[in-house]
Order: sequence, then C-alpha cells, then structure tokens
Amino acid sequence: TNVMMHMLGYFKKDLTGDEKQEMLEIIKAYRGEMVPLVVPLTLFSHYVRKYDQPYLKQQTYLNSHSTSLKLRKHA
Repeated sequence: TNVMMHMLGYFKKDLTGDEKQEMLEIIKAYRGEMVPLVVPLTLFSHYVRKYDQPYLKQQTYLNSHSTSLKLRKHA
C-alpha cells in the first residue's frame, strides 16, 4: 500500500475530491483484503491515462499482466 500512496501523490493536483476519496477507500479495502490488488491497479491505470502521467505510464507495475505479478484473486 505504500507504493499506492506514493503513486497517489502524482495526482495531487489532478484528482477531484471525489476521485481522491474513492482511491483512498479502494486502497483501504485492499489493505483490509476486501478487494484484490487488481482493483486499485485498474483505477490507477485509468487515472494515469485520464491525467496523462508520463512517469507512471512507464512503470511496469501498472503495465504488467496479472500473471506476471501473480495478483491475489478475490476469494
């Protein structure tokens, strides 16, 4: 979750209050094992495209396939 909080900082000037709140809630849900890792990563990927974050676009963490990351499946 530290990586996700770090990534969130790249959007501090872009995200609306609602978007930031949604992202924080999803990160919290992931931390509490309520949702799988793919959920916050998908939302981050959406924001990277929407707000054109060039540095984050290059990050393998957001561009890898779930099989290479071995993402946790939701039970």
